[in-house]
Amino acid sequence: MPTILIADDEKNIRATLARALTLEGYVVREAADGAQALERIEAGDVDLVILDLQMPVLDGLGLLERLAERGRRVPAIVLTAHGSIEKAVRAVRLGALDFIEKPPAVERVLLAVGNALRLEGLAEENRRLREEAGGEGPFIGQSEPMRDLAETLRRVAPTGAGVLIAGENGSGKELVARALHAQGPRSNRPLVVVNCAAVPGTLFESELFGHARGSFTGATEARRGKFQLADGGTLFLDEIGEVPLDLQAKMLRAIETGEVERVGGRGAERVDVRVIAATNRDLEAEVAAGRFRRDLYYRLLIVPIRVPPLRERRDDIPELAAHFLAAACRRHRVRAKRLGPAALEALSAHAWPGNVRELRNAMERVSILAAGEEIGAGDLAFLTPAGAGGDGAPPHGPFDLAAEMERHERALVLSVLERSGWRMTRAARELGLERSHLYKKLRALGIDRPTED
Repeated sequence: MPTILIADDEKNIRATLARALTLEGYVVREAADGAQALERIEAGDVDLVILDLQMPVLDGLGLLERLAERGRRVPAIVLTAHGSIEKAVRAVRLGALDFIEKPPAVERVLLAVGNALRLEGLAEENRRLREEAGGEGPFIGQSEPMRDLAETLRRVAPTGAGVLIAGENGSGKELVARALHAQGPRSNRPLVVVNCAAVPGTLFESELFGHARGSFTGATEARRGKFQLADGGTLFLDEIGEVPLDLQAKMLRAIETGEVERVGGRGAERVDVRVIAATNRDLEAEVAAGRFRRDLYYRLLIVPIRVPPLRERRDDIPELAAHFLAAACRRHRVRAKRLGPAALEALSAHAWPGNVRELRNAMERVSILAAGEEIGAGDLAFLTPAGAGGDGAPPHGPFDLAAEMERHERALVLSVLERSGWRMTRAARELGLERSHLYKKLRALGIDRPTED
């Protein structure tokens, strides 16, 4: 059940509301002033706060302002004395969802709590869908490859032309497709996604084109395929290189003529779809090897778009990581965390074979497991420096092993120093070094102790 924090300096009001909310099944926490409330909220287990505007130490408006400054978003219902409506309006402008005059009627509070939680649930679902489907994450950043990609999308999306998206796994191909649809002329019509790699070969034709009732064992009713479901909208064929060769001719015909025929059907059906395809394969090589039809390849290749891997846009890593970390902390309702200098260095040193998806998952992991508010390099020890793959070989081009090892060593030493508060004896013990050896290593790695402000 949701956890509700009651922040009010009047003990009787806290007790009355706590009893009523507990009887409704809510988990209830209490705070006698704004400072206590801020501490409990930052602990990360509060779904809704009921707060008095007049409290000692830190009042309700001050609490809302502190939360806004720290990037914490907690739905709030404010309690206000008669004559303080102006302050209540200010609280709403700071994000409060409702206000109730004191003394609060229990029925009114319960109704407001239920409405606020339902509204927050819808908002959270909307945020989650935007993160997963809106392309927000991979399009963060101002690196040259991303500026080029954004410009290409700006030109291509409104045309409605077919697009072939190439890119490594995890680079954001589906999000590019969703952006093309959202910015295109069919944005008010459905976007239908097919992961071609996940469809069993025996069901591929039925999945794409539908089937008639009784056309095969188990076909107890007629079913529309993805082409029919996308009629008027966009069909996104992810991992197009996995389509069985014997079905590629039928797919080509459907794309060229706009006609599809169900398995066991008695005639063609007209469909109007924009086809966007994506692949992590070299389709030209697949054509040369006879595994992909040349005519289908060129039919898909009206507008080619390449999504850059994360290693080609390293300047975007800090901004992307901060975005994913903040989103993960909100989603898991944990205390907001930030990335320290050593953590950012470790992120920049990693090879990112899993691209943006790997970065997002890494931030998900540290949002849950990192103990402190600042993420250090030690919290990212599961990452490896760029080029240090499972076989120890760099993925591309010349590789300076000594430089990469030094960079990784520097990030780890910085993390331990930050975690120990720059207490040299403690840091040396944790690193397994003599204190004098640690000082030598700091000089060798170019690490200077930060000066006090």
